[in-house]
Amino acid sequence: MLRIAFLGTGRLAQPTFAALCASEHEIVGLVTQPDRAGRGHHQHVNPLKVLAESRGIPVFQPEKIRAPESLEVLSAWRADLFVVAAYGQILSKNVLEMPRLGCINVHASLLPKYRGATPIHAAVLNGDAETGVTIIRLVKELDAGPMLGAVRTPIGPGETTGELEGRLAELSIPLTLRVISELELGTNQAVEQDAAQASHVGKLTKENGWIPWGKSCDEIACHIRGMQPWPGSFTLLLQEGHGPLRLKILEVGPVDAESAEVAGLVTAVTKDSIRVGCGRGEIEIRKLQPDGKRPMSSGDFLRGHLVRPGDRFGSESDPIG
Repeated sequence: MLRIAFLGTGRLAQPTFAALCASEHEIVGLVTQPDRAGRGHHQHVNPLKVLAESRGIPVFQPEKIRAPESLEVLSAWRADLFVVAAYGQILSKNVLEMPRLGCINVHASLLPKYRGATPIHAAVLNGDAETGVTIIRLVKELDAGPMLGAVRTPIGPGETTGELEGRLAELSIPLTLRVISELELGTNQAVEQDAAQASHVGKLTKENGWIPWGKSCDEIACHIRGMQPWPGSFTLLLQEGHGPLRLKILEVGPVDAESAEVAGLVTAVTKDSIRVGCGRGEIEIRKLQPDGKRPMSSGDFLRGHLVRPGDRFGSESDPIG
C-alpha cells in the first residue's frame, strides 16, 4: 500500500481520483485549483473536492503550488507518490523530487504527440483516427518524461472533444492503477520519448472558436467537433437588412468535398438544414444555438428565422450576398 497525494482539477481527473479513493492505497491529500466564481457569481462545484471531503481526505487549494507554504503542506503529507491529472499548474523541481517514487502524470494523448495543454482538442481538430492516454514520469521539461504506460483508442467520426475526454477519463483508470502497482513492485519498464517526434499544443482562447470558413469542409467539421464544449464553434449569420446574429454551430451533416462555393455562402436551404460553402466543399448545418437561446435543430431555427441562399456566415467584415 502506498501513500498517494493526488493533484488534479479537470474532468479527466475525476474517475481516476475516485478509483484511487476506492483502492487499497491511502490517499493522503488532494491538491486542486482554488474555487472560482462562475457566471452569476455562483461557485463552480469541484467534484474532486466534494469526494475528498466526504472521505475525510485533506484538500489543499493553493494559488501557487511553488510557494514555500505550499511545499510545507505537501511535505507534511509524506506521500510515496504524487499522481497528477489535469491539474493546471507547473510543478517545481522541489515538488517533483518530494515523493520517494516521484510524480506521475495522466496525459490525454499518445506521447510524444501533443505535449501541452490541449491534447484532446488537438486530436479532434486535426482529424486524427486515434488517440489515447499516456502515463509519464514528470520532469522539468513539459510532458517530456519517460513513458510508464499507454492505452490507445479510435476517435469516432462524430465524436466531440467533450465526448472523447469522457472516454479517455475512463480509460485512464485501469492504466493508472496498473502503473502504480508496477511502481510499487519495482517492475515498471519506462520508455524514453523520442523528442524528434514531439509536437506541442498551447491553451485555447475564446477567439479560437470562430469558424474558419475559408478552410475545407472536412477541416471545418473537425473544428465544430473539436471546439465542443469549450470554447464553442461560432459564427455570425449575415443577412441584408438585418443585424448580424451570432450562432454556435453544434452539429453538421455529411459534407460535399468536391464543390467550389464561396466560403461562408449559404448555397441551399431545406426545411431541416442549411447548406454552406467552405474554402473547399460544403457542409450541412443540422444543429445550432442562437446567442442567448437553447440549442435547437436547424429545422426549429428555420421556423423562426428566414434564411435564403446568398446569405452569409462569417464575421461582420464579410460581404453579404
